[in-house]
Amino acid sequence: MHDPKIDIRTKKLLSDNHYILHKYTIGYEKINGEVEQQEREIYDKGSGAAILLYNLKKRSVIMTRQFRLAMYLNEGLKKGMSIEVCAGLLDGLEPEECIIKETLEETGYQIQNPKHLYDAYMTPGAVTEKVSYFIAPYDDIMKINNGGGAIEEQEEIEVLEFPFEKAYNMIAKGEIIDGKSITLLQYAMLHIFNEE
Repeated sequence: MHDPKIDIRTKKLLSDNHYILHKYTIGYEKINGEVEQQEREIYDKGSGAAILLYNLKKRSVIMTRQFRLAMYLNEGLKKGMSIEVCAGLLDGLEPEECIIKETLEETGYQIQNPKHLYDAYMTPGAVTEKVSYFIAPYDDIMKINNGGGAIEEQEEIEVLEFPFEKAYNMIAKGEIIDGKSITLLQYAMLHIFNEE
């Protein structure tokens, strides 16, 4: 296995409006020992956490629905309204603290002790964000407010409860196209809802 030597030659700030975008020029050592100059733009928005809330008795999951400009620009309005698991940026918190806070803000459910599954990069070629993935059971008594997101973050989030099989089948129908949601629903199919 080849572990190349990397030489960061220049780093130019392109934008720091909301998140940070830099243009890097690097020297990259190829397998044959030759050093090649490469230019890459890297987007730094911080790392995040995502969670799938599930109820085994009802065989259901909690999802959210909100507008995503990037998806709208690529897909149009129908897929610009994205159905996703609850998620958010860490903003200085530990992943577990973050996902407990985000779950309450977005869905209105107050959870405790979410189970950490794994960490993953969704777009490692251009984005520094690493996402910590969690699951947690929920029931109706844990719903202490309506959720909907944080007003100061300009969030308008619809909380949805689906039968698990319906949510899982929405992947194949192209109705759920968010990567973090797909991986968590697939995890649930393999490890939660097939054990009964």
